[in-house]
Amino acid sequence: MSCCNTTTERPRLHDLAKRINAEDKRLINCRAVDVNQLMPLKYQWAWEHYLNGCANNWMPTEVPMQRDIELWKSNRLNDDERRVIMRNLGFFSTAESLVGNNIVLAIFKHVTNPECRQYMLRQAFEEAVHTHTFHYIVESLSLDQREVFNMYHEVNSINEKDAFEMTLTADLMDPNFSTDSVEGVQKFLKNLVGFYVIMEGIFFYSGFVMILSFKRQNRMVGICEQFEYIMRDESTHLAFGADLINGIVSENPVAWTPELQAEIIQMIERAVELEIAYAQDCLPKGILGLNAELFREYVQYIADRRLERIGLPTKYGSRNPFPWMSETIDLGKEKNFFESRVTEYQTGGALAW
Repeated sequence: MSCCNTTTERPRLHDLAKRINAEDKRLINCRAVDVNQLMPLKYQWAWEHYLNGCANNWMPTEVPMQRDIELWKSNRLNDDERRVIMRNLGFFSTAESLVGNNIVLAIFKHVTNPECRQYMLRQAFEEAVHTHTFHYIVESLSLDQREVFNMYHEVNSINEKDAFEMTLTADLMDPNFSTDSVEGVQKFLKNLVGFYVIMEGIFFYSGFVMILSFKRQNRMVGICEQFEYIMRDESTHLAFGADLINGIVSENPVAWTPELQAEIIQMIERAVELEIAYAQDCLPKGILGLNAELFREYVQYIADRRLERIGLPTKYGSRNPFPWMSETIDLGKEKNFFESRVTEYQTGGALAW
């Protein structure tokens, strides 16, 4: 028998691809997809999120930092203001890498839909850009790199948030983990809620408020511009994650039990308390018209919005004390050509959700 006579024993790759229809392309547990066959699209929302991400393409080194450097070296920032900036650089520098690792090492292999994978590849690149951003800021301001990038070890309010997220990755990192069972789907959903809804949808947003409050006083404008870009990216990450969660629930309704819903609500309640503690740590005295009590309201307000987005009942009923944040997300970016690179968010309106 010839060892090369395999054509009748194994289908050729292009024959396999021909058999894949749009309806076969489930979000998870799709046995038909051996290659990342993008077309025909099944989930238009995933492709739109990918296009929105591409429309917000940027690099941190395109943002001038001279005014920030001059202000940082001056005596025009007090210790409390410097504390806010340093705490947020310390948190974000680690958190962005945790999100990137979770995408690449934990969830990518379990999401079998190709258009979702296309977006996740884009998101992984954006997480790398965000980490690059904090390195660029630290380098520009001549900060102690080890102090910033090791802050998650040394600052309890940061460490507790990171540790909370890491518990949600542990199960998926097990080489024997799969989403073949109801229990596996439920663990996967908890991970997605933990990173997309909690990390990117709750933990990041109070930091955005703190940093962007400096822009409202026309200070630290380079850092603020980069945080605006990051926030635009995160708005799309959050929208994609919520759509992915809702889609998996729709395809696997047996996994969306009352017990799992209650557990997810408890996760979000715990996240709210961790974020309030972080705000208290960053703002022990209050600056820039901000204080810890305002952040309690804000974190509760956005937590309710995140609960709504994945079909769960709201809990807090708090108001939004920072309505200008919605304007920052929704409005197109305008730049003076002679001051910095011209950047227009081509699909900015689509990022509101």
